[in-house]
Amino acid sequence: MAPLFTGLRLSFGRSAEVAGVPISPISATGGVISDYTDPGPGIKYRAHVFTSLGTFTVTSGNDNVDYLVVAGGGSGGGKNAGNSGGGGAGGLRSTVTATGGGGTLESAILVSTSPGSYTVTVGAGGATQSSDDRGNSGSDSVFSTITSVGGGGGGKHPGTGGTPAAQIGGSGGGGGQNVQSGAAGTANQGFAGGNSNSVSAAGGGGAGAVGANDSGSNGGGGGNGVAVSITGSSVTYAGGGGGSTHNSGSGAATGGSGGGGNGKAASNSPVATAGTANLGGGGGGGGENASNGAAGGSGIVVVRYQIASLTATAKATGGLISFFSGKTIHTFLSSGIFTVLGSSIPTAEVFVVAGGGGGGGVAYSDGGSGGGGAGGAVIHPGRPFSSSTAYPISIGAGGIGANGPSGQNSALNGVDTVLTDPSAPGTITANGGGGGQGQDGNPGNPGGSGGGGGGGGSPGGAPGGSATQVPSGGGTGYGNAGGDGQTGPTYDGGGGGGAGAAGSPGPSQPASGPGGYGIQAPPSFRNPMSSVGDPGTYGGGSAPTPGEYWFAGGGGSGTSPVYNPSVGVGGAGGGGTGYGSAGNRDLPVSVQGKQSTGGGGGGFNIPSPYSINSGNANGGSGIVIIAYPS
Repeated sequence: MAPLFTGLRLSFGRSAEVAGVPISPISATGGVISDYTDPGPGIKYRAHVFTSLGTFTVTSGNDNVDYLVVAGGGSGGGKNAGNSGGGGAGGLRSTVTATGGGGTLESAILVSTSPGSYTVTVGAGGATQSSDDRGNSGSDSVFSTITSVGGGGGGKHPGTGGTPAAQIGGSGGGGGQNVQSGAAGTANQGFAGGNSNSVSAAGGGGAGAVGANDSGSNGGGGGNGVAVSITGSSVTYAGGGGGSTHNSGSGAATGGSGGGGNGKAASNSPVATAGTANLGGGGGGGGENASNGAAGGSGIVVVRYQIASLTATAKATGGLISFFSGKTIHTFLSSGIFTVLGSSIPTAEVFVVAGGGGGGGVAYSDGGSGGGGAGGAVIHPGRPFSSSTAYPISIGAGGIGANGPSGQNSALNGVDTVLTDPSAPGTITANGGGGGQGQDGNPGNPGGSGGGGGGGGSPGGAPGGSATQVPSGGGTGYGNAGGDGQTGPTYDGGGGGGAGAAGSPGPSQPASGPGGYGIQAPPSFRNPMSSVGDPGTYGGGSAPTPGEYWFAGGGGSGTSPVYNPSVGVGGAGGGGTGYGSAGNRDLPVSVQGKQSTGGGGGGFNIPSPYSINSGNANGGSGIVIIAYPS
């Protein structure tokens, strides 16, 4: 097969020929679709938005495609006796605005006349740093020949062991306490982190600006990101994380615009916050008072090309808008506002999914941990929306997977997803999934769907967490309990509950507890051009019925690599696969819940001490989809 993308430098806009070859309209699938008209030149575009690993498949056509490629942000430096720098933002490259790091506008890529399917890689954010060490780097994002580099981890106090220096990345990590320099960014992708000049720490670099130096006892803010309108509305991506503030200072250093997390405040309340998922923001720096370095945000890839016309006119704004089978569909992958234009919408289908719970972890060779519960789901088949009314939407982040230098570790719950109605009775809330439990005989956390119980406990093992999702805002709620963990001899964890089925208990041989399967989005949302949700194969579990568009699957449980090497698979709907290893200390990406599905993270077992890449057993972020007659 001939290459799909040539990498030629081309002029912008549509013309009669592309590099001497007559153009023809592109037809493609993959990602979440956004169709819109650029209000300036009036050009009509279709964008394909990827928030996790996927495939951009061109079935026909020959034209230029624009792109935005943002890598995962780095995490802030970890807890120690001093203060740590903010994580650098993921590298940013774009053809529709000045690229990151002060670079110039990049050139579009030519789609050749040979159609085909090509993998899109979306970088994960750097894992939470709970050890006395610098932050973890984010992962690269890749589209065709375009690679954006993961953000660098923030530096730590040089005098307390570990590796102090901040990491080079797409944007560099901020310097840690005690006159430490920030790390450099990658040319034309991001800026350097700030420098520490005193007892606090500096901010991580952003795609649009350097991280700020600390100021006496106050941490430096993260560098700002870059605004890009490739999806049809202006969104700011790749902000750096704020540095940690000394105990004698005031407030918290803020993250840069574009999803940067805040650094630890003087009192450690609030603690450092994570970079925003799907924006590539750096995590806030941790430090004194045992504050962890916060995780970086995952990245994003967007591919855009011109289309001849739109098939309908939307009756509202907000989210990514597409048109399918007589319906207008608004998909929210990140928080925003659904605003009705003019006349009311008498009836609309609404699908709301919360963030999945993180997977439990254990550093023992003879125990297993529970998978994260899926985010709760709510389906409303006929909800009205009032004329000229704004409805704020908050998309829940996935819960942070277990992370620590030793012992058993429970994970955090996912965050609620909320569609707010100004008239409160109409508000729809989906509950975040319950975190999975480590191998300590304790139950999984309750949540929208419950987290899996940890291995161990007597008698009967540790119970799975209960489901908390109930009907909300007139819609039907979906959630199930997590599976029970088991006692010896295998000490297997239980699978996280899914929206469609409970998590399975951790049996003895041959396999540990799989996550419960999720639910399919209603037929109105199943646009065949869009790969929204999970095809039912992400975590290895079997969907009860064939087809794509699955959401809210529970995470599979981790196992003992000594007694039971067969881990629990993730539930259809984005649940992460469990993990158990007697030697490898790095968690594969597949342990995470899939972004924008509400899938739970997989439970894991790795040897002690943990590696810098462990802890990425986070749950997947949630989603809101609204469909109404065009």
